[in-house]
Amino acid sequence: MDVERPEFRRLRRTQLVDGGAHLTYGSYEMYDTDNEHGPGQVRVSEARRDLAEIVNRVAYRGERVRLVRHGREVAAIVPIEDVSLLEAIEDELDLAAAREALADPENAATIPWEQVKADLGL
Repeated sequence: MDVERPEFRRLRRTQLVDGGAHLTYGSYEMYDTDNEHGPGQVRVSEARRDLAEIVNRVAYRGERVRLVRHGREVAAIVPIEDVSLLEAIEDELDLAAAREALADPENAATIPWEQVKADLGL
């Protein structure tokens, strides 16, 4: 059973299939005539209501959806590939910072554990 919501417009398409038979199927085209946000932005309240559809748009179409609350972007739903790329970039930056710290001659000397505890008040 299809439940139509005001923010979706039902589209019917007819397609020729094997030897001239017709197949009619439906799909939804998203639109929101009173959406004051830009493309790719969704209000948090709408995202709560339409989360499954938004996740499908992100997972299968590679869309990036920015969530907006009170006119301000507060979060994003992005494809997992984007997250993996960001994590790889962060790992590379952390590794470069660690190598730089290890190469610094001031970091060559060890600090006795008792001195660390005393410095930290432990």
